[in-house]
Amino acid sequence: MATATSASAPSAIPTGHGPVTRPNMTAVGTMVWLASELMFFAGLFAMYFTIRSTAPDLWHDRTSHLNVPYAAVNTLILVISSVWCQWGVFKAEQGQPARTGSLLDFRKWGMREWYVLTYIFGAIFVAGQVMEYSEMFGEGISINSDAYGSMFYITTGFHGLHVTGGLIAFLLIIGRTFTSRRYTHHQATGAIVTSYYWHFVDVVWIALFFTIYLLK
Repeated sequence: MATATSASAPSAIPTGHGPVTRPNMTAVGTMVWLASELMFFAGLFAMYFTIRSTAPDLWHDRTSHLNVPYAAVNTLILVISSVWCQWGVFKAEQGQPARTGSLLDFRKWGMREWYVLTYIFGAIFVAGQVMEYSEMFGEGISINSDAYGSMFYITTGFHGLHVTGGLIAFLLIIGRTFTSRRYTHHQATGAIVTSYYWHFVDVVWIALFFTIYLLK
């Protein structure tokens, strides 16, 4: 009788619906792709430091135009968005796509609500970066003004494009929770690998912030 019970236990788990934290091709493929993205940004950092070493006087003059407190607040917004994103991951792993109670009860939020909050904070970050670009343009620093302008806009601009790509991914993940009748393992995996990407762009921006705004 004990043997029969133990043999039938695995049948309680739906076929092909193992733990969402189990390594799979989607997760592995995402990490390999992020490794290639890391190499891309490493190239941008190498360009930045190389050009800065050849024009120290230009860097000394141009970095005085940077609004460090403003950039620090914008950085904090992006960092906090990663916290909300991770809460969404916890809910995805639990198989809870949406809230089960009042909207004001954060404890009962699902993946959807946490990802919407992540999207809002990410959009605020992008809007803040656009406003900073506007100020820099007003002070005569553009992408073709000099070597500093080129490197500033190339490094931060490519990162901004990656953040925008992450925001689009969040919209797709959130949208699928409205169009699907049941929350599947595949959907949970998609939500989790999207968080990998979001944490990646967060870490890259922290490195950019220290490089551009603090290591003047």
